[in-house]
Amino acid sequence: MSRSSMFPKPPPARILSRAQPEPRWRPGLAAQPFHSEVFAPGGEASGAGLALALARDAFAVAGEDTRQVLWVQDRAAIRKGGRPCLAGLPQDLAHRLIHVAAATPEDALFALEEGLKCRDLACVIGEIAGNPRALSFTASRRLSLTAEKHGVRLWLVRLDAAPDLSSARMRWRVAAAPSAPGRWDPAAPGPATWHAELFRARTHAPGQWSLSDDAGTLRLAREPDPLAAPDPRHLARPTVGRSLAARIHA
Repeated sequence: MSRSSMFPKPPPARILSRAQPEPRWRPGLAAQPFHSEVFAPGGEASGAGLALALARDAFAVAGEDTRQVLWVQDRAAIRKGGRPCLAGLPQDLAHRLIHVAAATPEDALFALEEGLKCRDLACVIGEIAGNPRALSFTASRRLSLTAEKHGVRLWLVRLDAAPDLSSARMRWRVAAAPSAPGRWDPAAPGPATWHAELFRARTHAPGQWSLSDDAGTLRLAREPDPLAAPDPRHLARPTVGRSLAARIHA
């Protein structure tokens, strides 16, 4: 028996292909996580605003959803940012908002978990201030598992909090950013704009964006060009074959 038959050559080493870069996040993606966190300053409404914009972006992808929306705040979050103002909410959400004012973070976490078990809710938005001991990694894991089990998404706003251990599938840092001037009146306030940093995600690479809420649609904000002509889609239709005076007196 030859030596080669006694000791066969080992198979050639398998060359592992280099992993492809993760896709960059953008508004309108179909794969929406069930548990997200938004870290924001407590002195502005940027956290709640972006959470609401992300929720509506998910609604737009999934189709029309007329179920109720649960909004939970603990006492410290209410003290920092106030309660949701119905007059400032989108008309399609204002009439179906259920608000829960919890006395403690423990009560807020209980309300969030119970809300995630209710499939009659379109989503759950929560606001908790600081880094309470109750919001441990175990509590965060319970929220993730409950949201994924029952198919109800959660956006948890963390006001004046440091990013600690969490099982949230997507984690944002957000702050208010200057709005672009209005197209017709530069002195008028433009759409709500945020500087958002995605610093942790399971399926997307980290990155930074300037996001804006354009008529209820989450978009990537762009610097306006003052020399650009107005969008012709927003202009009056041109007269065809007749003068403007003739059309008025017709």
